[in-house]
Amino acid sequence: MADAGDLYDEFGNYIGPELSESEEEEEELQQQAEEEGMAEEEEEDEGAEAMEEDRMPGTDLALYGEEGGMQVMLHEDKKYYPTAEETYGKETETLVQEEDAQPLEVPIIAPVKQKRFEVEAKEALATRYPAEFLGSLLSTPELIRNVAVVGHLHHGKTLLLDMCVEQTHVVTHEMRSNEKPLRYTDTRMDEQARGISLKAVPMSLVMEASSGKSYVMNLLDTPGHVNFSDELCASLRLSDGVLLVVDAVEGVMVGTERAIKAAAAEGLPICLLISKVDRLLLELKLPPPDAYHKLRHTIEEVNALIATHYGDDARYEVDPLKGNVAFAAALYGWSFTLQSFASLYVDVQGVTMDPKEFAQRLWGDRYFNPETRTFSKKAPPGGGERTFVHFILEPLYKIYGQIVGEDERSVRAVADEFGVYLKPSSYGMDVKPLLKEACSKIFGSATGLVDMLVRYVPSSKRATAAKVERCYTGPQDSALVEHMKACNPRGPLVVYICKLFPKADCSKFDAFGRVMSGTVKPGDKVRILGEAYTPDDEEDSAAGQVSAVWAYQARYRVPLNKAVAGNWVLLEGVDATITKSATIVPEFLDEEAYIFKPLAFNTQSVVKIATEPLNPSELPKMVEGLRKLNKSYPLLVTKVEESGEHTIFGTGELYLDSVMKDLRELYAEVEVKVADPVVSFCETVVETSSLKCFAETPNKRNKITMIVEPMEKGLAEDIESGAVSMEWSRKELGNFFQQKYDWDLLAARSIWAFGPDRSGPNILLDDTLPSEVDKGLLTAVRESIVQGFQWGAREGPLCDEPMRNCKFKIMDATIAKEPLHRGGGQVIPTARRVCYSAFLMATPRLMEPVYYVEIQTPADCISAIYTVLAKRRGHVTADVPKPGTPVFIVKAFLPVMESFGFETDLRYHTQGQAFCLSVFDHWQIVPGDPLDRSIVLRPLEPAPMQALARDFMVKTRRRKGMTDDVSINKYFEDALLLQLAQQDAELQQFM
Repeated sequence: MADAGDLYDEFGNYIGPELSESEEEEEELQQQAEEEGMAEEEEEDEGAEAMEEDRMPGTDLALYGEEGGMQVMLHEDKKYYPTAEETYGKETETLVQEEDAQPLEVPIIAPVKQKRFEVEAKEALATRYPAEFLGSLLSTPELIRNVAVVGHLHHGKTLLLDMCVEQTHVVTHEMRSNEKPLRYTDTRMDEQARGISLKAVPMSLVMEASSGKSYVMNLLDTPGHVNFSDELCASLRLSDGVLLVVDAVEGVMVGTERAIKAAAAEGLPICLLISKVDRLLLELKLPPPDAYHKLRHTIEEVNALIATHYGDDARYEVDPLKGNVAFAAALYGWSFTLQSFASLYVDVQGVTMDPKEFAQRLWGDRYFNPETRTFSKKAPPGGGERTFVHFILEPLYKIYGQIVGEDERSVRAVADEFGVYLKPSSYGMDVKPLLKEACSKIFGSATGLVDMLVRYVPSSKRATAAKVERCYTGPQDSALVEHMKACNPRGPLVVYICKLFPKADCSKFDAFGRVMSGTVKPGDKVRILGEAYTPDDEEDSAAGQVSAVWAYQARYRVPLNKAVAGNWVLLEGVDATITKSATIVPEFLDEEAYIFKPLAFNTQSVVKIATEPLNPSELPKMVEGLRKLNKSYPLLVTKVEESGEHTIFGTGELYLDSVMKDLRELYAEVEVKVADPVVSFCETVVETSSLKCFAETPNKRNKITMIVEPMEKGLAEDIESGAVSMEWSRKELGNFFQQKYDWDLLAARSIWAFGPDRSGPNILLDDTLPSEVDKGLLTAVRESIVQGFQWGAREGPLCDEPMRNCKFKIMDATIAKEPLHRGGGQVIPTARRVCYSAFLMATPRLMEPVYYVEIQTPADCISAIYTVLAKRRGHVTADVPKPGTPVFIVKAFLPVMESFGFETDLRYHTQGQAFCLSVFDHWQIVPGDPLDRSIVLRPLEPAPMQALARDFMVKTRRRKGMTDDVSINKYFEDALLLQLAQQDAELQQFM
C-alpha cells in the first residue's frame, strides 16, 4: 500500500490511484457516521442552551468561548463571577476599590467602646411610685417645680439630693452598707474620687406635700466650687427658683455670694435651706441659745447679700416666719420648716390648734410662759428661752443626746414620746445609722421642704412667661411668643437647650433643655438654631431629627413617648451642630423664629494652657477632642493661635485639670503635652493721645483721624454685664450716659459701637462736626470703620491681646465721593491702623486679671498666710473671725499670674490647716511701661516690680512668634512720623 503522504497533495487533495467501489462505500459510511455524530452534538448543544436559560445570569463558569468551540482562552479572560451590572442592574453606579482603605488590624465594623467615666447603675433604682404616675404628672406643668440647688462647696447640696432620693426610691442595703453618703448625683468617677461635684446633674422626683398632694420636683444639683460656676449659670437659666443651701457652721462664703448674684441676674426667687444643723451640737457643741443666735446671724448675712443684689425688695427676703427658710441635716435624713415642726407637735401631742398660727410664734424674740400658757415678746419674770430654743432646739438636742449616749432605755423613751416604733435590731446599730433611722422616722419625709418650694417657686407653667420675656431675643408680640408664654403643649415646638451630656462612648452628646412650647416626641423633625443665628443670617442652623426623649435621673434615664411644654428633657440626635446653647424649633415654621439668649457667665476664663499631642500624627484626634470638650464645658474657650498652638482657656487650675483629664481619657484618647499655664492679658491706655493720629487708605483717597482716651471707671463693667447695650435706641443710650457718666448729649448720641464684639469694654465715638466733615459720606463707610475698630480692639498692638477701657474718638475724616474708592478693603485696615497709632500715643499699659481669694484658717496660721501672699504680689483686704466658730476668714486679692501653685504653697506653710478658693474678680494695670526699651531683662532672673509690664509683654510676644518690640513703622504714616519728629524737636528747644 502506498505511503499516506503520497496520496494527498500539499493542499490536501486526493491524488492517489482510483478507488474501488468497496472503498467508496466505506467512505460513504464514514461520512454518514460523521453526519449522525454532528446531529447528536447539535441536540446536546440545544439542551445545554435550554439549561443555560434556566440558570441564574452570570453563574456560568465559562472556560470556552461563547461559540462553544475549542479556542484557546487566556486566564485573565475567564469569567468566574457575575459582573456588578448583572448582579445589581444597569442603573446602579458601582465603584471598584483596588486596595484596602483601612489596615488589616482595624475591624470593618468597630465594636462600640464603653468608657468607664460614670458610676454605672447596674439597674435603675426602684421608685416608691410607678413610672406611669411620674409620666402623668410630667404632662401637667402646673404640678412641676424647676429648682436649682445652689450653694458653696461642701455645704450639703448633693447630700440633700441623696436624702430626697432615699425618700422617693428603694435604696438597697448594699448601697448604704459602708455608711458613706450615696452621692447619687455625683455620677462621674472623678467626682466620687475627688469628693466634689464637677457637673450639674438633674433629677425629677415625685414628692408629697403635707396636704398629701404629689408634685414633680425637678432638682438640679450644681457644683459648689467657684471654678465651675459656668455649670451654675447654665442650671439657673433652666430653673424657675433657687434652693440656696448654706452650712449652719460656715455660714455665707464666696460660693454663696456668687450663687445669690447669679440668681439675681436671672431674677429667680430664693428659698434658703440651712444644712448640717447637727454640726452645731456635735462639732461646735454650742448650747441651744447660742445655736439659735448662730442660725439667726446666718439668715441675716444671706438677707444682706439679697438686699445688695436684688435691691430692697421685700419679696425676695428670706425669713423663717414667711416660710421660705428650712433647716436640715441631710446626712441624718431630716428637714423641717417652722410650719412642719408645728404640725409635728399637733400630731404628736394630739392638740387641737392651727399649726400655721403656732409656727408664727416659733421664731424671733418670742417667749412662752408655761404658767399662763401664753406667748409674749418679752421674757417672763423668771427668765426663759425663746420659743425656737424651747420648742425646737431643746427637743432636737434631747434626741441627739439620748441616741449618742447609746442608752437603749432612754432611746426607747424618746421614740415612745414621739410615737415612733424602731425595730429591735435597730438598737444594736452604730450611732450614725441609728441617728439616721430615728430622725427620719420622727421627722418623716421632707414635706416641709416641698411645701416651701411649692409656695415660693412658681409652677413651670406660670414661670415660663417670665423666662420668655427675659431670655427670648425676638419681638414679644408674635404668635409664637404667645404660645410660649401660655406654655401651650399644642403650640409649635420650641426647646431651649443649655447643656450637653456625653453618651457612654463619648462620641456624641445628648442635649438637655427645657420645652418652652409644644410637645416633643421621638422622630420629630426639627431645625436647630445656634447662638449666631438670626432671621437675616441663617447660616448657623441645621435640620435634625429627635431620636429619643428622656427624663434625666442622674444615674438612669426614664424614656418618654412625649414631653410637653414646661418640662426638662434630654434629647438624642440633635447635638451635631450645638456648641454651648441652642434653640430647637419645628423644621417648617410659619413665622420667623429667633433664638434664646446665649448663656451669660459671672466669671471669665483667664487661665490659658497650650496643648499638643505627644505623637504629631495624632493631631486630628486631639483637635476633635478639643471640639468635644468645648461642648462639654459651658465656659471653656479653645483657640488656635497664629503660631499654630492650640490653647485652652479656663477659670482656674482645678477646672483645667478636669478638662485635661477628660481630653486624655474620654474625648481624644491621645497623650497630650501641656505647656505651663499663663494668663490672658488686656491692653489699655492711661492718658489721652498726645496728638491727633491719622491714617490714609492705600489709594490715598480717604483719611481718618482719631484720638483715644481712658473710659470712666465702672463703664467697662457696665458694658460687659449688659447694663447698657448697643441694641438700645439712641435716646436710651444718650440718657444712660448722660445720667450715669455725665456725658454731653452730642457725645452720648454719637456712639457707634462697643468692641470687640457687641459687649466689649471699648467704645467708638463719632466726634466730628457736620460743618467740617461730610456726614453722609462718613455714614457710608461707618460699617467699615466699625469693623476696623473691632479688629483693632480684639488684637491690640502690644501683644495681640484684647483692648480694654479705651474710648476711641473720630476727630476728622476725608472720604472719597466715589463708592469704588471707599470700599471695605481700603477702609477697614486703615481704621485698624489709626486705632493702633492713637493707642500707642496715649501711654499704653498692660492689664492682668486678679483673683479674689477666700481662705478658711485657724487663728494661728494667719501670719503664715500674710507671708505667702506677700511673696506673690497679693494683699489681704480683710481677716475676720467666723462667729461661733474657731475659724478665721482671710480675704485677699492675688494676681492670677502669681496664683499657680499658691494652694500647695499655702497648705505647706500652714501644715494643711488653711483651705482657699480663688475666683476672678477684676483687671488691674501691671506696674511699669511695656514700651520702655531701657529695661534689660535677664534670663532666669525674676523681673523687678517696675519691669513687670515689659517682661510680660516681651515674653508673650515671643510665645506668639512675634518680634520683641512693637514696630512703629507698621502703624504710623510717614507724615505722622514727620509731625512727631517736629514736635520732639520743638520740645528739645523748649527744654
